[in-house]
Amino acid sequence: MTNKRKYDFETIIDRSDTGSSKWEQMKRCNPGIAPGIIPFSVADMELKHPPEIISGLQKYLDTAVLGYTSPTFKYLESVCQWMMKRHNWQIEPEWIVGTPGVVNAFFQAIQAFTDPGDAVIVQTPVYYPFYAAVEGNRRVLLKNPLLYTDNTYQIDFDDLEKKAGDPRTKILLFCSPHNPVGRVWTREELTRVGEICLANDILIISDEIHFDLIMPGFKHTVLADLSAELTQKILVCTAPSKTFNLAGMQTSNIIIPNKELRKRFTAQMAVNGIFSLNILGYKACEIAYTECAEWLDQLIQHIYHNHLQLKEYIARKIPEISVIPLEGTYLQWMDCRGLGIDHLELEKLMQEKALLFFDEGYIFGEEGVGFERMNLACPAGVMMEGLGRLETVLSSLRS
Repeated sequence: MTNKRKYDFETIIDRSDTGSSKWEQMKRCNPGIAPGIIPFSVADMELKHPPEIISGLQKYLDTAVLGYTSPTFKYLESVCQWMMKRHNWQIEPEWIVGTPGVVNAFFQAIQAFTDPGDAVIVQTPVYYPFYAAVEGNRRVLLKNPLLYTDNTYQIDFDDLEKKAGDPRTKILLFCSPHNPVGRVWTREELTRVGEICLANDILIISDEIHFDLIMPGFKHTVLADLSAELTQKILVCTAPSKTFNLAGMQTSNIIIPNKELRKRFTAQMAVNGIFSLNILGYKACEIAYTECAEWLDQLIQHIYHNHLQLKEYIARKIPEISVIPLEGTYLQWMDCRGLGIDHLELEKLMQEKALLFFDEGYIFGEEGVGFERMNLACPAGVMMEGLGRLETVLSSLRS
């Protein structure tokens, strides 16, 4: 028996002056930021890529012609096999529609399946592009706020049923696992969501981009896999981008089993001038799905270890902050209202004194005011150093 490869999740990578969106955002917030400070904001990883992807792309470039490219049989097969092996979900190659990102798919779907004035339900606090996809297309945003009790979140099914019954409502834009609160919805919860939507003829756009990133003890259920009826009323948005840190490849796989929905969706893409994806994105996804499962398994253990370390440190050093249990994603949601600091003052304190750059809770909607979202896909030492800076600053305020 050969030993399993041990992957590197501790090397610190300096992404300054590389065009990294989150690093540039950090510099805009604090132009005088010292070298060595790493942001914990935007959901891409501060970790080395799976080496198989890097070496595989290098080998591919030795012979590739970088022209217009369509998904190959091997690419489509890799996506189908990943869904089966990782999620026990059988899909067909023709169900796969490529888009240059999951957010792009939200916009395409809302344009394709609603008209201005129609309503779309979102469950807040939620990933901020949800708001842009709805309101930017002149649709009506219907909020179905999650219930926050006992340091966790639940779906308000009574309110969801009420909003789904509104004759204007055409779509539920659903997040599973939920970003930013980190819930992995149970099969029972998902079944109830599906029942409500089917009863009210609501189309579901299910953002499942984080569905590979499930913490130990939890299990993700693909919403479309609950029933044959539900399969025909859903678009499932998937991508290798969060799982393998490939957002810059702009390659997502939108699974649309219903032929008529798929036809309307692709027609809308054509109206917006989208016909094919990034040639290296196709290849990176194929490599990731065929060669990098062991890297992902180790990554999940690393993220969960970071979560446990953070939870223990906060409980011991900064008990005013409540750490929300992390069931899925690598994004830690924290309730900072116990600090008694106005959220805008807290943001200023974080960025100017603690040199911490999180995603501020308010960007996820008014239900996120007073919360912070921290990216745990980073070396453990970097995370602990950042938490130490925060504890030092808050200790000085207490004294």
